[in-house]
Amino acid sequence: MPKITEIEDLKRIYKRRVPKMFYDYAETGSWTEQTFRDNCSDFDEIRLRQRIAVDMDNRTTKAKMVGQDYAMPVALAPVGLCGMQSADGEIKAARAAEKFGVPFTLSTLSICSIEDIASHTSAPFWFQVYTLRDDDFMQRLFARAKDAKCSALVITVDLQIMGQRHKDIKNGLSAPPKLTPSSILNLATKVGWGLEMLQTKRRFFGNVVGHAKGVSDPGSLASWTAEAFDPSLDWERIREFRRRWDGPVILKGILDPEDAKMALDVGADAIVVSNHGGRQLDGALSSIRMLPQIMDAVGDKIEVHLDSGIRSGQDVLKALALGAKGTMIGRAFVYGLGAMGEAGVTRALEVIHKELDTTMALCGERDVANLGRHNLLLPEDFATRWR
Repeated sequence: MPKITEIEDLKRIYKRRVPKMFYDYAETGSWTEQTFRDNCSDFDEIRLRQRIAVDMDNRTTKAKMVGQDYAMPVALAPVGLCGMQSADGEIKAARAAEKFGVPFTLSTLSICSIEDIASHTSAPFWFQVYTLRDDDFMQRLFARAKDAKCSALVITVDLQIMGQRHKDIKNGLSAPPKLTPSSILNLATKVGWGLEMLQTKRRFFGNVVGHAKGVSDPGSLASWTAEAFDPSLDWERIREFRRRWDGPVILKGILDPEDAKMALDVGADAIVVSNHGGRQLDGALSSIRMLPQIMDAVGDKIEVHLDSGIRSGQDVLKALALGAKGTMIGRAFVYGLGAMGEAGVTRALEVIHKELDTTMALCGERDVANLGRHNLLLPEDFATRWR
């Protein structure tokens, strides 16, 4: 096993180990994938201000997110199909997050169910819901999340219709994978992955099959997902969801200052500045580029987190310095999960934590709570473009 010192090391192992359709699922943006690429490259434009001769003893990365204390301001984002990246993948990721002291967010379209995560962990986790047409199913999802003692509800608000992701369509993405000549040929090269999958019965969407109306088996799932998302979603319906849940509500998918203000108006406790990892509106600006405008619009009136494009602890620091109180990582932990299971997710968190801690020290800070724009160097033309 090669020495793993950065997230890219995990990504290389992940690509070798996981079937192509699931690797491509993680590495897919919509249409031309311009926004998908910008999410990372825009972080690279931000420079850091180095400081010296500052007492660096007793540094801390501890932070609060939605009222809870965590080891660092990083949450595992809701990612669908994690149980196809590694057998029982959501359970493995949730365990790693719990041991490390950061929140895990379970996707509605996970392979392992809400009940699976609750029975294999002891720390409260966050649960993500889409806005779906089937309101009865959604109410039961809320109830199941409450029964599992989920500590926050994350409502994804940027998926009324699905952006076109060419790789997923061409690969025939499904859970479990459809057996075609090309997929069989690829699966034959992923022996370790296949042997693990043979040892679990969790191979389809555990929160949906047997719970959603008309979905009693994996065969009936495709028609349900094609019609599931609600294109009529509006702010009044989001307000109704807020009333149904008596704990913290986080709205994920905010990319405009006016929408951030509306999130505040409907009573959200936090927002996630996110473009769905570049998987929805191709041509939209990156999350990190929109963060300053959103911070100007809402300030400290609502807790702001950032998602999309984070691949390092330095990216986390840059987001915090621009005003975010928390961040989410999706692909970064999926690389670890696909590469090494639970140990890989732990390693991804260790890498990001070390990078965050070291960079913070070299910037002359001892506490993530003190990070701000004074830690960044923005050339004049760059600063103008980022306002």
